[in-house]
Amino acid sequence: MDLQDIFIYNMKRLRREKNITQEQLAERCETDTAYIGQIETKKRFPSIKFIEKIAASLEVDSYILFSVNDTDDGHIDVDELVEKIKTALLPEIKKEIKSALKAKR
Repeated sequence: MDLQDIFIYNMKRLRREKNITQEQLAERCETDTAYIGQIETKKRFPSIKFIEKIAASLEVDSYILFSVNDTDDGHIDVDELVEKIKTALLPEIKKEIKSALKAKR
């Protein structure tokens, strides 16, 4: 399971646990229902800022959306998780930094 799959799994799981529909989540995130559906079907992946909106709407810390528990003893390998997150989000972080620097000029 890659990082995007983990994110999607956790987003859907949390949304369902809280009895929130895709439409309700979209409203809370100020977006279109179709976008939430595209995220959940792995057709699109949200920006860091939008991940934060999703987490806030689900009332969890952002890192929870990337939490993985794939061992029998419930242990989460934090170092492995951090590496997966860095690999997946590094291009988006670079893009955000370049955009911020360009805006300051």
